Amino acid sequence: MAFRPRSTVCSATTVLFFLALHLLAASCASSPPQEQDRSALLELKNGLCSGSGDPLRQWAQESVVHHCSWPGVTCDARSRRVVALSAPSRPGRRLAGELSPAVARLTELKALSFPGAGLRGEIPQEVFRLRHLEVLNLAGNSLHGRLPATFPEGLKSLDLSGNRLSGRIPPALGSCGALRRLRLSSNSLDGSIPLQIGRLEKLRVLEMSGNRLTGGVPPELLHCRALVKMDLSKNLLSGQLPSGLKKLKNLKFLSLSGNNFTGAVPFDIVGMQNRTVLLLDNNKLSGEITDAANPEMPPVSVVNISSVTVTDASSSVNPSRQPSELFTVIPTSTMRVLGETSSGTPDGSNSSSGGGLGTKEIAAIASASAIVVVLIVGLILCICTRKGALKPSRRSFRRREVKVFDNVDIGAPLTYETVVRATGNFNASNCIGNGGFGPTYRAEIAPGVLVAIKRLAIGKQHGDKEFQAEIKTLGQCRHPNLVTLLGYHISDSEMFLIYNYLPGGNLEKFIKERTKRPVSWRRLHKIALDVARALAYMHEECVPRILHRDVKPNNILLDNECNAYLSDFGLARLLRNSETHATTDVAGTFGYVAPEYAMTCRVSDKADVYSYGVVLLELISDKKALDPSFSPYGNGFNIVSWALKLVQRGRIREFFIEGLWDKAPHDDLIEFLNLAIQCTQESVASRPTMKHVVRRLKDLRPPAY
Repeated sequence: MAFRPRSTVCSATTVLFFLALHLLAASCASSPPQEQDRSALLELKNGLCSGSGDPLRQWAQESVVHHCSWPGVTCDARSRRVVALSAPSRPGRRLAGELSPAVARLTELKALSFPGAGLRGEIPQEVFRLRHLEVLNLAGNSLHGRLPATFPEGLKSLDLSGNRLSGRIPPALGSCGALRRLRLSSNSLDGSIPLQIGRLEKLRVLEMSGNRLTGGVPPELLHCRALVKMDLSKNLLSGQLPSGLKKLKNLKFLSLSGNNFTGAVPFDIVGMQNRTVLLLDNNKLSGEITDAANPEMPPVSVVNISSVTVTDASSSVNPSRQPSELFTVIPTSTMRVLGETSSGTPDGSNSSSGGGLGTKEIAAIASASAIVVVLIVGLILCICTRKGALKPSRRSFRRREVKVFDNVDIGAPLTYETVVRATGNFNASNCIGNGGFGPTYRAEIAPGVLVAIKRLAIGKQHGDKEFQAEIKTLGQCRHPNLVTLLGYHISDSEMFLIYNYLPGGNLEKFIKERTKRPVSWRRLHKIALDVARALAYMHEECVPRILHRDVKPNNILLDNECNAYLSDFGLARLLRNSETHATTDVAGTFGYVAPEYAMTCRVSDKADVYSYGVVLLELISDKKALDPSFSPYGNGFNIVSWALKLVQRGRIREFFIEGLWDKAPHDDLIEFLNLAIQCTQESVASRPTMKHVVRRLKDLRPPAY
């Protein structure tokens, strides 16, 4: 047996020992990504605020809590890397200071949201080098400096409004192909609007008002076909208005007021008035906008609209909600476009027929202004009065608990922690819908156990005790065709409702995709009957009875067998002060709101009947409630008017979706159409009750039912 010399063994051992030390030192020198994130957060905090009232006081090196649980921090569930950062809010406290370039070390960051946080200084250029960044919201601060030359290509939402930014708008924004919202209003930006903005095919909101922009409106902006809102008001823009604005089929709000535009209003703007809020005041324009009346069409009814909301949740991965774009709507059906002269006419004359405001019009505006002032004062007094009453009750809702209704057992515990975890902290990737009352998320509480979470707008409840009483009332409503309310959570920072999950999507999606499958009269009839039964139950059997007030395809859910379930019932009453997507100042959605409800704000069960009738018309035709094809007929023409027009002219067959007339009994289809028309009668007394609707639909039961 051979032995190695003792010195050789010791030398080898020494080498291995020092090699191990070297590897250990190397591993300690390169911190794991999670530790880099924690370090970056602490450095970010040092630049923002300090003191006993620090909203970020829980961000501390000595904290035993993982940084993913710090306020305002959201991490990916698997990698535990920081993906979203928002400003934590505390009553009476807010952040201050400057953003540190250390934020660039959060290399997986997708959303950075610090609106109204008291930030000053310049935006670190490193922020715009975060390659995964999708949402950047620094609105309402005191940031100055110029915008960068490059932006993250995946950016979906950029909001830098309400700061002190200067210089030109970079053409590089045109390279952000995923951009949906661009808000640069209320800064000191100058120069012209970059032509490259026209490349943003997904852009829905463009706001550049309140700057010093010059030049004209680039014709390239007409390529942004997804635009819903465009506000270029209060700048120094000049020249003539571009023609071709009618091509922006999705546009709902256009403001070019407060500029130096000259010339005549393009003729094609007339075709926009039935679907677009158009603000052209305080320019030097001439001409007028009138109704595109057609003598063969039914009389056009004009509803005075006070406000409307447009939302787009798809662009945000930020867990904290961003406010909707709320804007005042002025009816454009008879709005005149005037030159900017003190006498009211383009040439300075005082003619009453030259397009200026007459005495009656001035009186009407003055009266309306007085009413608005009175309403605002009353609203302020109401808020101030209730603010003190709400404070004591809110203290009792700080606990993060979920209240589950009796006899609810889904096979897994429903807690606040399981809900937040299952939704990925309300990550946008789990969002399955965005209604007027808030987004809805898919949540897998346990393997195979799915629920739907509707996250409600904070601050809309009208007294916590009353709010909980309303929820409990809704929780007692149980019907085979109502979505089941399983439980709820309410605190001073979060509110959500928990429903049973339905995998078939909503009726709006079904209507859009039914061209891909054979048309089934049996299936259409079943959906109509299911919804009618749910409404009849709410109107006749619930105590107290419930009015839905927002019946539309988006609020009708389906399971895999196409059984229909009515959702969002009672939320209009639950959130009395809320404003819903595309609504008037009453609850409801344009195209589905009954005329008497829109004009008098008085609601009854017959308003639900009207909305249901519109849904029936959409269900059997290829038209929407406010279909773009109705544009040539003028403002106010909708699917109800179209149905009446075809019936009066004996062209009933043209109403039905292609193929349905050949696959179903003609008598049943005509009866179905007549029922829908009766539900949408202008006279409230002429509309049937939902109980009567159920009875008539049962008489039409298809043979193969």
